[in-house]
Amino acid sequence: MSQPLSRHRLHPHPSTPAPAVRSLCVDVGRSDTAPGAWWLRFRLQAALEALALPPPGASAGPADDLWRHTCFEAFVGRAQAAAYHEFNFSPAGDWAAYAFSGPRQRASADQLPLAPRLQWQRADDTLTLTVELPRQALPAADHTDLLLGLSAVIEARDGQLSCWALAHPGPQPDFHHRAGWTARLP
Repeated sequence: MSQPLSRHRLHPHPSTPAPAVRSLCVDVGRSDTAPGAWWLRFRLQAALEALALPPPGASAGPADDLWRHTCFEAFVGRAQAAAYHEFNFSPAGDWAAYAFSGPRQRASADQLPLAPRLQWQRADDTLTLTVELPRQALPAADHTDLLLGLSAVIEARDGQLSCWALAHPGPQPDFHHRAGWTARLP
């Protein structure tokens, strides 16, 4: 895996505090083994015993409603287009990939045909996910034209959810809001 091209810190929404979480960062890079592919590395540093985390690899495959529990997310869209893609990844190994024609308007009831490569690691107070997204999973565009929204939902053992993102443009958490997509694919 190549060195990251960019590093981003996620912030909790003010309405969803997460005292057990110390930091949540995401590195972004280009694959050095799959042409046109990109990778994301989410690194959660927290009192992991205070969080509701399924064991890594407990399941694997496409699944819906991952945001109802701990999951890491990425939104990718062309700067001048309404359409975008959403990716969700659960520590259990489940994932979701959706195409949208506009804000929260699914282009299809089906998920995108995608088999991301996921690698989970847990050590002491750190949970790390590295995911490789193949080029065909991203919207058709020159990569310099792609906006990137990075986010996460972290579930505490008591069931409380905290919402993390690059930026929170509204009074309620909304990962689909493009004003929160403050990164670009490097």
